[in-house]
Amino acid sequence: MTRILVVEDDPSIRLGLEDTLRAKGYDVDVTSRGTEGAERARTGRYDLVVLDIMLPDLDGFEVCRRIRQAPGPAARTPVIILSARGAELDRVRGLEIGADDYVTKPFSLMELLARVASVLRRARGEVAEPGRLVLGDLVIDFARQVATRAGARVELPARAFAILKVFARRPGEVVSRQVLLDEAWGYEAETNTRTVDNHLVKLRKVIEAEPERPRWLVTVHGAGYRLEIGADAVTLAGDLGGGAAR
Repeated sequence: MTRILVVEDDPSIRLGLEDTLRAKGYDVDVTSRGTEGAERARTGRYDLVVLDIMLPDLDGFEVCRRIRQAPGPAARTPVIILSARGAELDRVRGLEIGADDYVTKPFSLMELLARVASVLRRARGEVAEPGRLVLGDLVIDFARQVATRAGARVELPARAFAILKVFARRPGEVVSRQVLLDEAWGYEAETNTRTVDNHLVKLRKVIEAEPERPRWLVTVHGAGYRLEIGADAVTLAGDLGGGAAR
């Protein structure tokens, strides 16, 4: 069973995380102290650490640093940082010291579960970079940054390729606006979740036959968007010659 350590000092958030993760089948341990969290994580017994930044004794940045300095496999334990501090420098700092993801409070439990699943898949080597995305007669070639429909070239801006690649990594899964911002925009200034919505509107006008009734990129109200995958919509890993459908 997948073991997760939650290090969070807010009792209500800690209990919510514990209950939600256990309901999903994870084996969960919790602590409210950074020092204890670092020591537990360094034992190597956990598959993932969900780590708050603002802790009473030792901040999450230092806890993450100690995990990364642990001996053996424990140093590679994936870490998701939780923080009410959403400033760009804090996010960059968290990732630079070795965190695998950074979630800003307040967050939805659905988003956190999606990020937990995504980080665990990456840690297990289960995520292959998509070589192309096929939506009916539309083919998106990520390596060449080329899109064609029935063989004819379709013009897409670079940002559209970046957005579609985020969805292609997670076919059929709900992708939050924050995940899209993190992966398609990185840490550029002047971006927010409204930016995501505006780009999705423009992208649907290109890839959807009926943009007001999208077939491929559907809205999941209160959560984000999902790439619908079926018999005529697949992501292919690797190069164009040998990828396997996911």
